[in-house]
Order: sequence, then C-alpha cells, then structure tokens
Amino acid sequence: MSSTKHTHNTIPSKPCKGCTCSIGLLSRQQRNKTLFRQLYSSKRKSVIDINDKSDQYSVSTTFLQCNNESKNINTTNRLVELRKAMYQFDNTLVCYIIPSEDEHFNEYTSFTDQRRSFISGFDGSSGVAIVTNDLSNLNVDTHPEGKAMLSTDGRYFLQASRQLDYNWKLNKQGIPSEIDWQQFCINECLENFEVFNVNKKDNVIKMKIGIDPKLISINKYEQLRNKITKQGLDDKIEIIAVENNLIDQIWPMFENPIERPCNKIEYLESKYAGKSFLEKKALVLEKLETKKLIITQLDEICWLLNLRGSDIEYNPVFYAYLIIDGDETILFTNNSFEDYIIALLVQDGVQVQRYQRFWLQLQKMANFTEEKINVTQSCSWAVIKHLNSNYKIVESPVAYLKAIKNSYEISNAKLAQNKDAFALIQYFAWLEAEVGIKERLIDEYKGAMELEKIRSTLSNYKGPSFASISSSGSNGSIIHYHPVKDECRMIDPSKPYLIDAGAQFLEGTTDITRTLVLKDDIENLKELKRNYTLVLKGNLNLERMVFPKNTISGDKLDIIARQYLWAHGLDYKHGTGHGIGSYLNVHEGPIGVGPVKVNDIKLAEGMIISNEPGYYKDGEYGIRIENDILVIQHPELKDSLTFENITTVPYCRRLIDTTLLSKEEISQINKYHQRVWDTLSLKTNPLSITYKYLKRETAPL
Repeated sequence: MSSTKHTHNTIPSKPCKGCTCSIGLLSRQQRNKTLFRQLYSSKRKSVIDINDKSDQYSVSTTFLQCNNESKNINTTNRLVELRKAMYQFDNTLVCYIIPSEDEHFNEYTSFTDQRRSFISGFDGSSGVAIVTNDLSNLNVDTHPEGKAMLSTDGRYFLQASRQLDYNWKLNKQGIPSEIDWQQFCINECLENFEVFNVNKKDNVIKMKIGIDPKLISINKYEQLRNKITKQGLDDKIEIIAVENNLIDQIWPMFENPIERPCNKIEYLESKYAGKSFLEKKALVLEKLETKKLIITQLDEICWLLNLRGSDIEYNPVFYAYLIIDGDETILFTNNSFEDYIIALLVQDGVQVQRYQRFWLQLQKMANFTEEKINVTQSCSWAVIKHLNSNYKIVESPVAYLKAIKNSYEISNAKLAQNKDAFALIQYFAWLEAEVGIKERLIDEYKGAMELEKIRSTLSNYKGPSFASISSSGSNGSIIHYHPVKDECRMIDPSKPYLIDAGAQFLEGTTDITRTLVLKDDIENLKELKRNYTLVLKGNLNLERMVFPKNTISGDKLDIIARQYLWAHGLDYKHGTGHGIGSYLNVHEGPIGVGPVKVNDIKLAEGMIISNEPGYYKDGEYGIRIENDILVIQHPELKDSLTFENITTVPYCRRLIDTTLLSKEEISQINKYHQRVWDTLSLKTNPLSITYKYLKRETAPL
C-alpha cells in the first residue's frame, strides 16, 4: 500500500455524486431507515474521543488529515509568481521541474518539502510537476503565461483529476497515447527555441530546463540528459541547476513558513535490531571495492546505525547524511540525542556533525582522496556536482542488506503482525455491530480513528505506518483515498468497505488490507463475490509460488496475482507488492512485485513483501486483499524458495464464492483460518463480540 498524506488548509469541494455525507444525497430507500433518521437529527458528534499520545518517539502526530476530494487550491497566483521567479532567474528558463521528493528522496515528506503539492494542489505521494514559461509572450516579465502539467501513475489518476484545477493538465504515466514528462519538457523547449532564435543562424541561445539539483537523483538526471543527447538537441537544450529553490522563494507569499521537524533520536535495542552497527558496517564494506561510501537515504542511515526518529510522519526516520570513510564514520544531523546514545556512537567510532556541514565534507573528500567515492543511484545530482568526477555509482549495499531480515527482525515482525491483527479483528467486530447491525452513524474518519484507539492500547505501538485508507462504497475505487474529519461519507452497510491500514511497533512494521461487507443483503452481491474471489485467488496463488533461488525478481511474479482478473478482462493500476521495513518505512526498496522491472534485485530468503492484488470499479467500489509475506527456504526443495504469509487476519466469508475456488485453494484458506484462530482466539474474551466474529470468520469453508 502506498498512501498519500500532508496537512493543508483546504476548501471543501462539492460532495461527490451518491455520497452519503449529506441528507440530500441519501437514496430514497435509505430515507425511511434508522440510518437516515439518525442522520437528520444528529449533530454528528464524535463517536470516540482519542487522547493525544505524549510519546516523544511517536512517528505520527496527526492522523488522516488529508483528503483527495477536500483539497481544492486555486493555483493561478502561485503559477504567476513562479513564472516570474523563473524569468528573473534566467530569461531562457522554459521548464521548471518540481518533484515530489525531498533531498533524501523520501516517499513521505515533511510539510516544508511538499513543494509539488504547494504549487499544484495534488497531494498524492508520487508525481512530478512541470511549469513552463511561454517566452513568446511579450509581457513574460510581468504577466507570464505558460503550461502546467502534473505527471503521475495509475494509482492517482482519479485523485489527481479531482484535485488539480483548470490551470493543470494531467499526464497519465503508462498510457500509450501520453508522452512522458521528460519529452514534454523537450517539446516545450524546442517550441520556444524556434521562437526565441527566429532568423538566427549563429549564436543561437539554448533553452533551459531547470531543477533544484538536490531534488533529482543522479539516475533521473542522466535519463533526462541522455534523452536530450539521443535526439541531437545538446546545442538547443540545457539542463541547469537552480540551487536556490524557486518554490521556496515564493511560498512565503501565500503561507507562513514552517520549520522542518528536528526531533529527538531513539536507539533501537539489539533485541529488535539483531545486529550491531559495527557488524552491519563490516557487511556493507565487504560489498565495496573502496571503503568510502556516501549514504543519503534516511531509512538506510537509521537501519545501519540502529537509530530511529520521528521527523517524517509515519516514518521513524530523522534528517541526516552519513559518510563512511574506512574506519571513520560521520553522521550529519541537527537532531538531539540522549547522552547514552552519544556514548554508544563514540564507542563505535561515529562522529556527529551539523547537518549543513555535509556539503563541505563532500568537497574535502573529493579534493583530498585518490580513491573513488562510492555513491548510490539514489543520491542527488547535487552530491555528484560536489564530488566533481571522483566518484563511482553503485547499487546501495545498505538497501539490499536491509531488505534481508535477520532472525531477530523476522521473529519480531511476526509479533507485530499478530498485534495488529488483534487490533483489526476488534475493529471489524465493532464496526459490524455498530454499522451493520445497529445502523449507527459512523463515518470513514471516525472508523479509522476507532482502529487507532484500539491500537494505542497495544504494547510498543509507535503510530500508524501510513494514513489509513478507510473507504466506503465508491470511495474504495480511489486507490489512495483518505477520509478527512467532518468531510467524509458515512460507512454505508449496503456497500463494501475497504480498509488499508498499517502500524509501527518497536517489533516491526505492518501493512494490511481487507475488504468486507457488514451484512448479508448488500448491493451487487453476486458481482462483488465474483470479483473478490478473483482477487483472493491471485493473492493465494502468489503466496503458494515456488521458485528457484537467485533467479527471480518481483516483476516475474506479478502475472501470478493478475491472471484470474485478466481472464475476466479486469486488472488493477498498481503494483502487486513492495518491500516492508523493520520498524522503518512501510514501502522499502529495492524489492517489489509489479509489472515493470525496476531493478534486477532477486528475491532472497528473509525478505518481507506485501501481497496486494485488487480490483476497482470506478464510481462504485474497490477490492483489495493485502497480506505481508516472508520469503523462506522451501521445506522440501533445497534450491527453491517460497512464501510464508505472516499476516493473521481472516478473509471476508460473505464475499468468498467457493464455486470459483479449487480444492487446493479452499484447503489453503481453511489452514490459514485455523492458524488465525489458534493465534488470536486465546487473546480474546469468549464473551466478546470479537470472539464471536473471529469464530465465524475462521470457520472452515
């Protein structure tokens, strides 16, 4: 699962068609029901009261504060000011690129780094914005004009179409009829080149594509530069570094600046980490020709040093850079430490310097070392510029080692899964009783907050691993939908409910999705059961896969999960799985399962990935079933691997069509449900609604 986030001041948009969040939009059938009468008379008081946790190491201080439909920003004035800044910086700057990421290329970013969201209004976790200046405009310095394009992938097409205003064009990545954003930049530059250099044969002026060099990886920079070169356009188009970020310049004109978080750092004990920093460092250096390495990815730094932070919501990381130079290790951060952590770092030979000194140290290394300095493909263009030519680009040894969990991390991951499963079954039982049986008014946000309330009682709980996707009916068809307080719809018992939720525990990170119905008589039950079962079959078959060691990357397995949907002309616009961290990021590289080959990393024993096929019928409903699966040695075939499902949450019995299942699949479900029952029933009060729910849902098919 990937989820959007970000807190902004928002202007509520018009209610969506068929939404049950207002009286006037309730169906006629609903108006005579208790649900409608309650809605009419209710003042929509909060169903629960969540007290703020004071834990200074919580990875989340706010929950579910953003919404695909409620965010509505008029970007006209923002674009005008940006184009003015572009012209002032360079009067031949045609395109300015605004990526989603910060300088560490985090999927989730702090508010201060959400530049693309600020300029476009789109707050999905993936996408790039391009703003152009029309240089043929005679008033380009005072009344600039141009184009604005937002390019994102299929997970966000619907969300982006709702959030972008009339100034923006949506570029749908992966659609054959659409050009990619790099070619869009090239085309815009060529168009302006012809205008700017009309009737010129000599001394032509190049058109510029600008970007903050800290915000583009060297890999993506090279892709863009090579595309220009292959088209023979080096004499017409140039990529330039805009080191004083233009969005940062104009942002204070519209909103008060907010400082980047800089919270206290936490030490992860060996009973959770499994290996010491020095043990991990030795493994990293074994994979390198020279003993010099620049690490810019925050989760890699945290994993290597056995440290955790809370600077980015949902991600237990802190802002830092790390340099390994043989026996010397330097951590660059402004965050504070407890004295005992400082002592541990000193004992391990780790120096701590201010975050800003990283760039000076880079120049020093480049000037005073003859050995090549190892940098990863995810480092920024700015890092490369500081190193001149004294570097070697390598695949991150830290990322690969981090993905292979040690025995401590694996056993702890299973504990975390069982804790989260216990919270989820309590939530499902409560939701069915309140909404399905009693027909009480519970909206999507309050539902998610009830789950949060339950989780907060569990030991070592640190917060959600992403903003919960709590979606009823048609909202489930928005792959990365999030409810917002007082602006979302009521959970409708006559329609399917999709909840994608994850947790951070000291023991590990979880990411679980279930689709359920809260009563027997629901709309389109026959169609729902068929499509749910097709999704379930894909999930089950991926879990059963047996494959040879050292040969299979995730893209080879993607078809396994999609095949049953494809047989009915159906599909889903997201990957099937992603790596999951160990009390770290819920989306962890470099592994994953998807239709596109991102890298050549082979699945290996100890890796944990999500298994989450789905189906989404626009405007009606969404289905997704997500488990977290562990790559294990096959119990009988010594040269083969398979998966172990470590999630322990039952499937929705009401939506399973057993006529579509093979005997092997039925047996697999029954064995799984027996394990779920054995794991969770002993923790559950036999007189509780949770116990009754669990017993019913795990009974043999």
